[in-house]
Amino acid sequence: MDKKYKDFEADIKGKHSFAFTPKYKEEFRIGIKARVFVEIAKMAFEALDWELVYFDDHQIEAKRANSFGSSTHSIVAKANHSGEVEVKSESLGNEMWDMGKNSKRVKLFIFAFNEVLKDYDADKLVELEKEVERKDNWDDYEVPESLPAPEKYKEPQLWVPLLGVGIVSLVLAFVIALLSLEGMYVIFLFELGVGVSLAFVLKLLMKQGNYTDWGKIKYVLIGGIVLTFLMNQVFQYQLILARYGNDPIGFFEFIKLRMEQGLTIKSMNVGVIGLVVSWAIQIGLSYLIGFLRTIAAIVNISIERVPVEVIDYAMYHFVKGKNELAVKHELSKMGWKSDLEQEMVMEAIGGIQGGQEFRRNLN
Repeated sequence: MDKKYKDFEADIKGKHSFAFTPKYKEEFRIGIKARVFVEIAKMAFEALDWELVYFDDHQIEAKRANSFGSSTHSIVAKANHSGEVEVKSESLGNEMWDMGKNSKRVKLFIFAFNEVLKDYDADKLVELEKEVERKDNWDDYEVPESLPAPEKYKEPQLWVPLLGVGIVSLVLAFVIALLSLEGMYVIFLFELGVGVSLAFVLKLLMKQGNYTDWGKIKYVLIGGIVLTFLMNQVFQYQLILARYGNDPIGFFEFIKLRMEQGLTIKSMNVGVIGLVVSWAIQIGLSYLIGFLRTIAAIVNISIERVPVEVIDYAMYHFVKGKNELAVKHELSKMGWKSDLEQEMVMEAIGGIQGGQEFRRNLN
């Protein structure tokens, strides 16, 4: 960030906000079109060293990170057709008191925007508007005479990630059961391990099976997590019987005894409710971690399968008003003929859009 912005920020008297999610809003007026506003706002975000995560014809969003690289605030600026802009900064952490930081972000953005705008007189604004219009309409895009040939990919096979995740879940369940009996179980750390491990395996197996349908993959992930949890209980039961099997009991009797004993944290027993809550947290936390990593993997795989030239070619035709069927016809003329090849292009475009939305919603 330039010194003038640092100096201005230091002089801002912040307005403190107290809430479960502290935020601050402020409005100002502009004398330019909303789309041109967005383009200049991009430059303001860049000058402030804030990460751009989303923009469209009338709004733009960035995230401000701390020195450790973690996002601390989301800043959204929306312009309407009457020339009014609403700027909102919202805390992304768990704080309930923002100490005036959100108001500082808003005022700093407005200052930076106006500083960038000073460099544009009427003629430069007209030129910028034409440049933005050309970019949005892909007017400078040169239609290629040919496209890279599609690689040979197998038909999507769901059984590959399904079988692989099932095997890995059983292995994870046995390892966790063994460590639990040795007194080495660490809550949250193992849930992190389960989520990361299953997502990593899913990434490899989705590539191997050429399968990236999130609608079904999410159920594979959920099934793997539930299987890990249930089989962890079964393996603990079997290991206990193997060690102390003088008076064997049934599995359901074992679960009943566990619930009667409840959960002890240090010296405090939180009872059966605490035990059930801990189980729910284990499953939920594992899924959350696995979900985030698996979504990112699907986006990356979808984009990696298709050359950027092919993605650009398809997006160009979409921008020019063609529907999906017409775009697929254009792809067919350039060598991407099979349904599988064309669907991979559509998934790649969806992956780019999904990746942007993912980054936008990720704190």
